[in-house]
Amino acid sequence: MPFWKWLAGAVLMAAGLYASAQTYPAKTVRLVLPFPPGGPSDIVGRAIAQKLSEQMGQTVVAENRPGAGGNLGLEFTSKAPPDGYTIVLSSPLISISPSLYSKLNYDQKDLAPVSLVALIQNVLVAHPSVPARNLKELVAIARASPGKLNYGSGGVGTTTHLAPALLESLTKIKMVHVPYKGSGLALVGLIAGQVDLLVIAVPAAAEQVKASKTRALAILSETRATPLPNVPTAKESGFGTFVIDIWYGILAPAGTPQAVIARLNKELNRALQSPDMRERFTGAGIQPLANTPEEFAAYIKSETARFGKVIKEAGIRAD
Repeated sequence: MPFWKWLAGAVLMAAGLYASAQTYPAKTVRLVLPFPPGGPSDIVGRAIAQKLSEQMGQTVVAENRPGAGGNLGLEFTSKAPPDGYTIVLSSPLISISPSLYSKLNYDQKDLAPVSLVALIQNVLVAHPSVPARNLKELVAIARASPGKLNYGSGGVGTTTHLAPALLESLTKIKMVHVPYKGSGLALVGLIAGQVDLLVIAVPAAAEQVKASKTRALAILSETRATPLPNVPTAKESGFGTFVIDIWYGILAPAGTPQAVIARLNKELNRALQSPDMRERFTGAGIQPLANTPEEFAAYIKSETARFGKVIKEAGIRAD
């Protein structure tokens, strides 16, 4: 093909993308949820889809596409047309998977960050039989008896697994990992005394802590958790880098026009600042938050490096 014809085609394509960005959205937008229905990703994703529909005057449909630990939904979105009509709600999965799996059918660079949208705090809880009353005492017990304590998780490579692995790395202690098929089952196992410790989302653990069925040792976030105001953060306990939150953010296929990314970011920021969304999220123990595409990209990069170090040191693989 002559160069001038190729150039003309490229110019026309660029003009078409610009024009479509100016009128975006002109049809239904699909928000992919990479996890099964019923979890926190559903609460976050469906609330956002509803609010964006109201604001933009076009339907935004939340669609569950679980599989491969959540990677199927990210892969599906990465291969969608880069026009803003297929976007995905990701968790820390996008930062964890590159180190956890030897092969993925997509790459981080195949997805364009739009904005963070939510954060859920984690708490480290213990069975009442564990004598530790705080994080310092727990570390001392684990250091004195390597391999004596065990911890449950929602599965290999989840944040509930990587958080205790990070504690092991930071403090040079050794515990035994007991994976369950989901954090809900892990919590049941903790209450039953099958495991000693568990890192779990604050909303899932708060009632069990208040009922003294579990003991909260530390909030793994920058601030204390409203449902558990008397539980100190890991930082307050002297472990300032023991911070692992569950976060959610929106991404689009790489190559999506910047005007579309900017429009989505603007609408997400507007949605997350609205009183009804803030009330809906905080009532479920979720913190609404938003940032710029550049800030979200930098955050994903830093989280990828952090989780990669933990996964490598612990020798964790999911395949």
